[in-house]
Amino acid sequence: MNALAVVTGASSGIGYELAKVLADNGFDVVVAAENEKIADAAAQLSLRSGGVRVEPVRVDLRGYDGVEALVAHVRAMGRPVDVLAINAGVGVGGDFVRDTSVDDNLEIVDLNVRSAVHLAHRLISDMVDRKEGKVLFTSSIAATAPGPFHSVYAASKAFLASFAQGLREELRDTGVTVTTLMPGPTDTEFFERAGMQDTKVATGDKDDPAKVAQQGFDALMKGDDHVVAGSLKNKVQAVAGKVAPDPVKAKMMRTMTEPGSADS
Repeated sequence: MNALAVVTGASSGIGYELAKVLADNGFDVVVAAENEKIADAAAQLSLRSGGVRVEPVRVDLRGYDGVEALVAHVRAMGRPVDVLAINAGVGVGGDFVRDTSVDDNLEIVDLNVRSAVHLAHRLISDMVDRKEGKVLFTSSIAATAPGPFHSVYAASKAFLASFAQGLREELRDTGVTVTTLMPGPTDTEFFERAGMQDTKVATGDKDDPAKVAQQGFDALMKGDDHVVAGSLKNKVQAVAGKVAPDPVKAKMMRTMTEPGSADS
């Protein structure tokens, strides 16, 4: 029987590519997302990956019941989860006070932070009991600096990076490894969905999500603690994030993320 992977946020972008590379490497995959595109994504993955099972679960992970529904679906399969890729995320751009709503920002917290903690606790506990498993958290290069005009999103990714590293240390003798994927700007629907199309970061060069996913998969399989995926520029930013003061990093990020910065 094939090993089993669970990937959230898998209807498009990095999540879809993670599911693809897992299926290409012989994993059966449960793909989850809140929109109807998840069924089409699963069908496409099944067509290209003979001999593996790709099962879609349409579920809204922003709420407690949605996470529990995904966990119940996975456990009902009666199979251990070998790989858990917690990838689902959302962002919103603009001035925190004047351009975004409370609901917009709490949705980021609910999906990027709360659901990640909830799902991790439910499924990693089973891995620990078996003394085997691999976990991937999709954070972001945005985690390395304060993020003006997408402040809650950047903070949520910083939470994930810290959370993943803390878990990794806790679990180091359990047979379960935790890896953090840190992509930079990637050619996905993120900027459109976040309302950041008029920013410099959205109109600049972007990485191929397939390449990002492959690098994440490779790091996951090796049990690496993290991987800064994509371009050399991302790796430079990650290094700079360790040495530059936060106020300096915040000012630099503002030039990339401020609404209208694409024209400057």
